[in-house]
Amino acid sequence: MLGGTRFVGKAFVKQLLADDHSVSLFTRGNQPVPEDVEHFCGDRHKSSDLSILKQRKFDVIADISGRTLDDTFKVLSFTGPPKHRFLYVSSAGVYEHSDIWPLTEKSPIDPNSRHIGKVETENWLIENQIPFTSFRPTYIYGPGNYNPIEKWFFDRIVNERPIPLPGDGNTITQLGHVSDLAQAMATSISSDKANNRIYNCSGLSGITFSGLIKQCAKVCGKDPSKIQTISFDMSRGDLKKRKCFPLRLSHFLTDITLLCNEIEWKPKYTLTKGLEDSFINDYSMQSNSVPDFTLDEQLFGV
Repeated sequence: MLGGTRFVGKAFVKQLLADDHSVSLFTRGNQPVPEDVEHFCGDRHKSSDLSILKQRKFDVIADISGRTLDDTFKVLSFTGPPKHRFLYVSSAGVYEHSDIWPLTEKSPIDPNSRHIGKVETENWLIENQIPFTSFRPTYIYGPGNYNPIEKWFFDRIVNERPIPLPGDGNTITQLGHVSDLAQAMATSISSDKANNRIYNCSGLSGITFSGLIKQCAKVCGKDPSKIQTISFDMSRGDLKKRKCFPLRLSHFLTDITLLCNEIEWKPKYTLTKGLEDSFINDYSMQSNSVPDFTLDEQLFGV
């Protein structure tokens, strides 16, 4: 596995070990390595480090951290294709904006997506007939999340701050729990139907921004009706660059039917249960330092 000590990789390693797989990790060694795994320490962007994998043959290679085709190509140039399957973590961020929702695996790709390297990797795997399964999650959340998604909402609710709300709050988004993604990936290994497949992977339902704020309030032990929100104009082009809101300012909803049907998997976590997991097992265990709300104040002042 490329990665394996943070967030998605960490959850996937936990699932694989629970399923009695033997696991080898290639990481930079910046994070603690789980027990009962083989560890190769190195930088995947350096051929001199990757050379430690030369002549090693693996049944499954899982690329958790690859962003570009070159990232994956370099690794496989040393290991060769896996005997059984190549697992890849792609992104639903590759899809073009659409007027038709939810997005399916056949929805048009945005050639200007910052994740386009992941599509190029998927296409290369197909062209070179390397057996693979790729997963395109929407927003991943859960304990250990280093992207400020649920924490962004928790920070404002716990500190009784007004929450910036894009437009009328009715934009629909979709979150998927990290443990559900890990289980889907692990389950796909033994599924013949998953061979050479690309799957959307997320929660079963979408939720509006306003609905997400209410759910976060509940798990924080607050009355949702007393949470103050202040709307801002989503048409201003500089807002995305300023990162004034942790989710894209347009609908983002995928259809996960193909994944559910073909590998007989479905998410175990409802959004409420997943947010509770994040709040209890991660957020509430962190330091109580007050976050910086300067950007919020600037936003409210315009």
